[in-house]
Amino acid sequence: MLKRDLNESYHPLFFLAALGAGGLAVSFFMYPMFLVERPQPSMATFNHLWPILTGPVTPASVGLAVVLLAVVLLAALHFRLLAWNIREYRQFRRTPAFAQLLSSNSEISLMAIPLTLAMSINMMFVLGALFVPNLWSVVEYLFPLALLAFMAVGVYALKILTTYFARVLTEGNVDFSSNNSLSPMIAIFALAMIAVGLAAPAMMSQTQATAITALLLSMFFFTAAILLSVIKLVHGFQAMMVKGINVAASPSLWIIIPILTLLGITWIRLSYGLQQGFDQSVNYSSLLILGAAILSAQILFGLIGYAVMQRLGYFRDYSRGTQGNAGTFTLICPGVAFFVFGMFFIHLGLINSGVLQAGSWAHLLVMLPFIAVQLKTLEVMWRIKRNILDVPGDLKAVRTTGS
Repeated sequence: MLKRDLNESYHPLFFLAALGAGGLAVSFFMYPMFLVERPQPSMATFNHLWPILTGPVTPASVGLAVVLLAVVLLAALHFRLLAWNIREYRQFRRTPAFAQLLSSNSEISLMAIPLTLAMSINMMFVLGALFVPNLWSVVEYLFPLALLAFMAVGVYALKILTTYFARVLTEGNVDFSSNNSLSPMIAIFALAMIAVGLAAPAMMSQTQATAITALLLSMFFFTAAILLSVIKLVHGFQAMMVKGINVAASPSLWIIIPILTLLGITWIRLSYGLQQGFDQSVNYSSLLILGAAILSAQILFGLIGYAVMQRLGYFRDYSRGTQGNAGTFTLICPGVAFFVFGMFFIHLGLINSGVLQAGSWAHLLVMLPFIAVQLKTLEVMWRIKRNILDVPGDLKAVRTTGS
């Protein structure tokens, strides 16, 4: 059972719990997405999976059933945590703590809300693809609805972002000494999530007007994410180099990992969109180089972040200990993102460029490190959810000072 009525103890970063559950559900969707044969560039759908599930019992059919069960359970958890967050956030807005948040550095944490809502749209699309028969026959009618939904979330995100910048650029007095982390990059995370969602119709729609509209809208949020990343990275690292990192916010060192995943997938989808709408061929060698560069950067930030958090005792005190807070849920997204981009890199980079043969032992061995990260992330999510959000026997007070 989840804790209720947190009021002033609530923090918008609790939306990251719902985001993490949704991200893990999408990560399990990567298995049928890349391992089930189908016409390209469509998604793996019910029509592709049903013959496998109803055919002879094989390791593939059993594995597919397990994957689908994981998607259902994690999707249910995502929507449960989303509903809980919406309820708690509405109560939080009526407290003095909300007014204080709007006048502090933590105002930017409100971007966790559109970030999670964009994941919810992705989640509904995945569930529809997996469990609704013949979805692809009407998908051209769904793409405009998806664009409208993502744009509604995008407008909401831009409202939060412009309000924040209007305040800090007109009033000044930004406390960089207390902003010694990469936590503000949650704004870029949200913009990148919207960009990747808008890029899906650009890649898959056969209607040129829909594809071009999606491409241009996606490019707006993609460009905004790139530009703001430069600003936030410079300021964040400058503050950390001077003051040292804020211990509670040290997982923010890993936030660049999901941002790189989303921007990389956006670029891949837009590349396919150019192939669909403008007869531009996809260069798989270029995708291999792009994927290798992004994966290298993710590994670099992963190693740096791990070393810093290990030295600070973060895993001992926050992930496994009693000091966990809303910001601790930041730990989930990097593991999900690393696995998801790893699957893209393996199948669109290594296999499509001819480096690996699909279904070979080398193919399976290359996937194993990413699968290990995915399963470890799943275990971490359940642990921190139990420690932070579930009602314990002694009703420990939840701590929410991680922003």
